[in-house]
Amino acid sequence: MESNLSGAIDFDKGGGVIPVVTQDFASGRLLMVAYMNREAFEETVATGRACYYSRSRRRLWRKGEESGNFQVVHEIRLDCDADTLLLRVEQRGDGVACAEGYESCFFRVARDGRWEISDERRVDPARYGPNYGHQKPTA
Repeated sequence: MESNLSGAIDFDKGGGVIPVVTQDFASGRLLMVAYMNREAFEETVATGRACYYSRSRRRLWRKGEESGNFQVVHEIRLDCDADTLLLRVEQRGDGVACAEGYESCFFRVARDGRWEISDERRVDPARYGPNYGHQKPTA
């Protein structure tokens, strides 16, 4: 069942998915960019927890389903073109949004023609098991 909220979002423009910018509610730090389809958006609204659509896995991705690092949604904003969302969240669990164990997925900075790691890793992602992270779908 489509809500009035999802009906206002232009999912068709991006082939059924829209980009979602996720920001820490308290600090304002950019945590990650992901995608949602209508089903993921509806689940996010219904549960108050971030649910995305994984393009590589081709399925819903409930943030924290493997790691326990879930996101409580405090606010959802829609951009002027109605095709991009901003989620303002509280990151729970180990306090990391990144599959590589950093608070933010944006932990690399371009300096002097190369990428440097600018943040300290908070947790070794191996702690979540051998299949954790971005896995390519098997054919």
